[in-house]
Amino acid sequence: MEPGWGWNSSQQSPPGHGQGLPSLAGHPNLTALHTRDEELAKAEVGVLGTILAVATVGNLGVLLAMYRLRRKMSRMHLFILHLGLSDLGVALFQVLPQLLWKVTYRFLGPDPLCRAVKYLQVLSMFASTYMLMVMTLDRYLAVCHPLQSLQQPSRQAYTMIGLTWLLSCLLSLPQVFIFSLREVRPGSGVLDCWADFGYPWGARAYITWTTLCIFVLPVGVLSVCYSLICHEICKNLKGKTQSGAPGTVGAAVGAPGGASPAGKGGQPSRVSSVRTISRAKIRTVKMTFVIVAAYVTCWAPFFSVQMWSVWDQD
Repeated sequence: MEPGWGWNSSQQSPPGHGQGLPSLAGHPNLTALHTRDEELAKAEVGVLGTILAVATVGNLGVLLAMYRLRRKMSRMHLFILHLGLSDLGVALFQVLPQLLWKVTYRFLGPDPLCRAVKYLQVLSMFASTYMLMVMTLDRYLAVCHPLQSLQQPSRQAYTMIGLTWLLSCLLSLPQVFIFSLREVRPGSGVLDCWADFGYPWGARAYITWTTLCIFVLPVGVLSVCYSLICHEICKNLKGKTQSGAPGTVGAAVGAPGGASPAGKGGQPSRVSSVRTISRAKIRTVKMTFVIVAAYVTCWAPFFSVQMWSVWDQD
């Protein structure tokens, strides 16, 4: 059973667990449903345990840092808070159930629990991915459209975050209807939390659709946003260089006589200052870029294997 939306064909069963039922004696095909490669299972448990520990500790650290900044939380801090919550959800609702699954081999629980686990696994994936996407969109607005980002910033951020959680909940609903507690092979009496796509092409269509929604589309949006952000930063740095040249200050700021627009106390006005990309904005862009790069690096192999597993006929 693969993490996330993991699917299993009801026509082809993987090796089993090694706890053969007495009634299956003399039936090699059915006994195979209860045997597996224990050495491989131990290795998988070790890897999943390490991922769970690192993800849990890391995201709890992020949430603790955001809690300490609760009195002066910015838009960026708000997005990081919810990104940390969604990533912690990946650890607790996806990696942890998968770890327990590897220990027991077969799913041990009623049908409602099976459907709930599969729903939460994909919900955490959608939420984590889309929260990263809206955080990048927020950075795009802050850098490329600073005046627009100043209009009710808190309300705009909460709206984006709320819509992200709502969309994630809706897009995860198919899991509830696809997965259920069923026999891995008709008449075997061996139950597991498996998928039933109804049609031979169902698994291929569903995994392709999910890959597009969770990986391809977000990576495309992130790429476009960062291309526009980099273009804006380069243009802004070029403008700063030109405005710093002798005799060009007045023309650069568009004020007669070389006087720059000022607010109270001779400081640059708010409208003028937001048009200049600050070092703080550039730092947050760099941080977001690192998070995006880590996301692509970690998830690309998983989605590649998923697509290969359903499209390769051999």
